[in-house]
Amino acid sequence: MSASLPAEPESAQSLTVRFRRWLAWAVAAAALGWIGWSLYVGIDEVQEALGRFRWRWFGVAIGLTLVGNYLLRWLKWHWLLRRLGVRLPVGESALIFVAGLAMVISPGKAGELLKPWLVRERTGAAMATTIPALVTERLTDGMAALILAAVSVSKFAGDSAAFVYGTIALSFASVGVLMHEGLSLTILRAFGRMGPLRRFADKLEELYRSMRLCLAPWPLLVTLVMSIVAWGAECWGYQLLWLGFGHDVSLDACTFLYAFATAAGGLSPGGLGVADGMLATLPVTLLGLPQGEVAATSMLIRGATLWLGVLLGALALFAVDPLLRRPRAL
Repeated sequence: MSASLPAEPESAQSLTVRFRRWLAWAVAAAALGWIGWSLYVGIDEVQEALGRFRWRWFGVAIGLTLVGNYLLRWLKWHWLLRRLGVRLPVGESALIFVAGLAMVISPGKAGELLKPWLVRERTGAAMATTIPALVTERLTDGMAALILAAVSVSKFAGDSAAFVYGTIALSFASVGVLMHEGLSLTILRAFGRMGPLRRFADKLEELYRSMRLCLAPWPLLVTLVMSIVAWGAECWGYQLLWLGFGHDVSLDACTFLYAFATAAGGLSPGGLGVADGMLATLPVTLLGLPQGEVAATSMLIRGATLWLGVLLGALALFAVDPLLRRPRAL
């Protein structure tokens, strides 16, 4: 799906065909990466570690992802839509959010525009009005991961502290610019006078005014706290997976490892390659944990988080076509 979504409704069949293509490439890339890493580590070592794993902890990690992460992130999405004046039935809002989980593995994550596009088809709300909800949702997720990583970065990876703190400072500075209406409108109008962007000038200003509603101090604080709790739940799930191998790894260590890997992988689809690589190496280099169990734990946490979301999103996409055939929500 391109960054510019079609003006006319696209069938769920077309959406699922595109998704299956992305999913096939993503699964192939992930599988090749894990096979290569397992061969490097020793596939027998990984299999032996998984054979000793107490699988009830995997179920607990999935529960934390569903309740602690996905539920809170959906509430944040739904609240932002209401703040923008978009009234969507709770069930439809939840379905659209879950369908969007599948699109995190799309090229450049452009497929995540599926959510504001579906909101437009269901309510008639312009995408320029609702895209800020998506941007705010993803922005606060990234800021939350950085904040969680920053808590213990000096203890576990002091050489990365400047990168983490600097990125947090840059994020808040960018939000500060967006909060300053005069400065932001001056910048937007300057861009709007450029030839290729001239025809989008009005839409850019409409998008910005919606963005200010999402990034005002109170909604920014609320959504950021919700994001910190949501991603903290997955960090806790990562710690519990280590209990499944009999290792009592501290929560602050697991929070740093998982949050740092998540933040670093933020620019790649689903963190593929980047987050996976960090989770498969950092526990060895920083904590001295066994290589086979590190590889197995990284597979398990990605299964309980990223791939669980992709699976749920794929199932939700099959409900999109009936949703689009209903009368519009008022």
